[in-house]
Amino acid sequence: MIVRLCGTLHRLQEDKAIVDVQGVGYLVTVGSDTWEGKNDGKEVTLWIYTYVREDRLDLFGFRTREQRAFFELLLQQSGIGPKVALELCAVPGELLLHALHQQDASLLGTVKGIGPKRAAKLLLELKSIAEAHPEVFGSAMRGDGAKQAQEYDEDAVAALQALGYDTPTIFAALKNTAGAAATTEERVSAALRSL
Repeated sequence: MIVRLCGTLHRLQEDKAIVDVQGVGYLVTVGSDTWEGKNDGKEVTLWIYTYVREDRLDLFGFRTREQRAFFELLLQQSGIGPKVALELCAVPGELLLHALHQQDASLLGTVKGIGPKRAAKLLLELKSIAEAHPEVFGSAMRGDGAKQAQEYDEDAVAALQALGYDTPTIFAALKNTAGAAATTEERVSAALRSL
């Protein structure tokens, strides 16, 4: 089983990349947060989850061990497959904690592949994961998750959702434009330019 790959990252599509490890290219499915640091063509270390089924073998790559552990825990939940789990891993931990604290299933409902009913059920499952495995939420568990989540402009998030963007993509774009804009309109414009 492959657990970690260190090599040059080459982007194929939004969710696919090749990690070139000394001349051997591994096809890895990655979350949208992988591209936050403009990693295309750079040396990276990805933590790998090897997903094996009778007809296929897929590699899923994560920037941190905590993301990989969270992915594994999500796969243990009923109705969560690898694509949805990967989308959830791309949502910052502090925002998931904010959704838990506020009992706000609407945030989870905006993640690609999760409808309103599934979001409500997933909220309960995430609560049990957070209680049993606080380490998978990373530094957000050590701070005030709700306070950190408020750093994102809710109006900007709503505007980008109305334009059809999914939650992980929105948060990545807003994170990249943090501090560059003072008003909601400027944040939305800056986020759209980065998308």
